[in-house]
Amino acid sequence: MSQHIVIVEDDVVTRRRLAAQLKQQMYRVSEAADAAAMEEILARDPADVLLVDINLEGKDGLTITREQRAVSKVGIILLTARTDQIDRIVGLELGADDYVTKPFDKRELFARIKNLAARVEDLRRAAAETVALPDARFGRWSLDRTRRRLIDDAGTVEPLTRAEYELLAAFADHPGVILSRDRLLDMIQNQKWAPDNRTVDVLVGRLRKKLEADPAHPEWIITVHGEGYLLAELS
Repeated sequence: MSQHIVIVEDDVVTRRRLAAQLKQQMYRVSEAADAAAMEEILARDPADVLLVDINLEGKDGLTITREQRAVSKVGIILLTARTDQIDRIVGLELGADDYVTKPFDKRELFARIKNLAARVEDLRRAAAETVALPDARFGRWSLDRTRRRLIDDAGTVEPLTRAEYELLAAFADHPGVILSRDRLLDMIQNQKWAPDNRTVDVLVGRLRKKLEADPAHPEWIITVHGEGYLLAELS
């Protein structure tokens, strides 16, 4: 699958022109006008490289850089019309990999993206080989831990949100063990809301719709009344 580039730019002309040019380079490209739209995209399809305009409304590029670097090793290139040296230094200190000032040379930007995307892919491959977490199987579904998604025997991809992935991975790491809601909550990391027991129930319901042939009569994620949930032994 081609590498996924997400452009976070509030100027629609600049964003669409850059997206069209990158698609010609055979990248998969998603467009976001702000941080909220970017986060929705990343929940469905993790990026290899983020191109982030530093001067956004709401969360600016520096805030996005800090937040993404705290939870991901995604490549980050900051784009800005500013020439202030302080912005560049702060961006790099917060974890940006590169910094390009507008107007930028198209060939130079593409070279930077290519090099960064290759570096990110190498890092992910090395991390996967080091951790070597096995994929878990749920009937016809397989949990792809590297890209955080479900894939069935026919190759169909079912994206998972971050919370769905973390909950399903927690179940996969403890097959046959009854897990209370409180314990499951402790296993869900980097949540942007204040979770409660109902959060687990909602996530379990969403996972059952993706995993189970009949979500009303689950075969994989079993409710143990008064105690929590239990994942059936993995195949």
